[in-house]
Amino acid sequence: MASFFITTAIDYVNGLPHLGHAYEKVLADAVARWHRSRGDDVFFLTGVDEHGQKVQQSAQKRGIEPKAFCDEMSGHFRRLCEGLGTSHDRFARTTENSHKRVVRQFLQQLHDAGDIYFEQHEGFYSVRQEQFVTEKDMVDGQWPEIFGEVLSMKEPNYFFRLSKYQDWLRKHAEDHPDWIYPAFRRNEVLGALEKPLGDLCISRPKSRLAWGIPLPFDEDYVTYVWFDALVNYVSFSGWGEPGCRWPADVHTIGKDILVPAHGIYWPIMLRALGIEQPKHFLVHGWWHLRGEKMSKTTGNVIDPLELVDRYGADAFRYYVLREMTVGQDADFSPENFATRYRSDLGNDFGNLVNRAISMIRRYRAGIVPAAAIEPVVKEAISEARNGVAEAMDNFETHRALERIARLTQRGNQFVDERAPWKLAKDPAQTAALDSVLATLAETVRILSILVEPFLPSTAGRIQQQLGMDQRETRFDASTPDGLLAGRAVGEPQPLFPRME
Repeated sequence: MASFFITTAIDYVNGLPHLGHAYEKVLADAVARWHRSRGDDVFFLTGVDEHGQKVQQSAQKRGIEPKAFCDEMSGHFRRLCEGLGTSHDRFARTTENSHKRVVRQFLQQLHDAGDIYFEQHEGFYSVRQEQFVTEKDMVDGQWPEIFGEVLSMKEPNYFFRLSKYQDWLRKHAEDHPDWIYPAFRRNEVLGALEKPLGDLCISRPKSRLAWGIPLPFDEDYVTYVWFDALVNYVSFSGWGEPGCRWPADVHTIGKDILVPAHGIYWPIMLRALGIEQPKHFLVHGWWHLRGEKMSKTTGNVIDPLELVDRYGADAFRYYVLREMTVGQDADFSPENFATRYRSDLGNDFGNLVNRAISMIRRYRAGIVPAAAIEPVVKEAISEARNGVAEAMDNFETHRALERIARLTQRGNQFVDERAPWKLAKDPAQTAALDSVLATLAETVRILSILVEPFLPSTAGRIQQQLGMDQRETRFDASTPDGLLAGRAVGEPQPLFPRME
């Protein structure tokens, strides 16, 4: 049994969950479920980032303590995970004492090694990003929108010797072409490394920011929120304990936090600490609404839980995993969502399952016949299994779902071609009808296994209707033909009811 450790980014609690948060959770969950279906020992980590200036300011505006604000906001992200049906094993909160201890341990280790030094700093500070920026970050003489308000600031702080490891990081990225997926995202990291790296300010004075983890070597300062947040991947992996899961096999992140945080700060921090690097970064794009960037100020935002409440978690999961090519941006369209629900899920997938189970009950009293699987469908099943495996091993959820849709369409086509309702009227066609019904049962069984990473609730309902036990739901159980022969099927249930 192989071990597999996957993470999402931890979400900043200064705002409510949005479509991007939901997609990232579902993407990582699909990959985690895929590996479980292959028999891997999976550890799936998600959670929230709770320190920093913006959290402190938001709590002050509300007139409550930062911890109370974080407790409230983290609850929204927990509910998001519950609503989406994610199978995470650990929900991280950076206010937990176990995490704080590891952060302080790492800070002390870097300080003792001479990789952290104290210096008077004068420059520009991005309030939105909670980081110092330089004039080279300007575009055509203007600060990009991502930085928000930028202030001129002068204060003494502690710095991490980021520049010391620039050459190492460039060589590591060049020597590991599959380190960042998709490959063109790796070029962004290499591009950023073409310019000299400045050292990273990793402290904020308590006089300005009290809500953070104090530096172990100077209690008058707290650590920079990114240094705190990035360490969560190690601190919540069971660091220092038996069975520690580090290194991560996959860090799932959005493209906006690849450079510099995950693609530069994080690997260099790990290198300086002598800790093994994560094996892969899975970098996804942004969602737009009808071709426009989503923004709270313009009001064109999508509440993922509203869609879940209306259509169900699996319909939401299907849409976002099918529509976005990982690494690229994608456009969210409510009209397209409704069409996908009605056509792909209702008319195609749900209809095939309902037809198969209904006809087994109608023509064979609910018992799956013991008969050979028809070669044309057997070949389609094999192609679907291989296609899904190849796609998921490359994190291509959209392509995996296309393969599943192809098998679904072939199943419906098979029903129309063989017309079991006609065979049932002819006593001489008993064996032929048995073969058709057995083939349909096998097709639906395989589909239930293939869709589980994407539509876990739906897969469970199908498997319950087919009387499958847990051992039969793994991907490697999708090989033997005729597994359901003699099995009693249950009452057919509408999987994706028609919506007004």
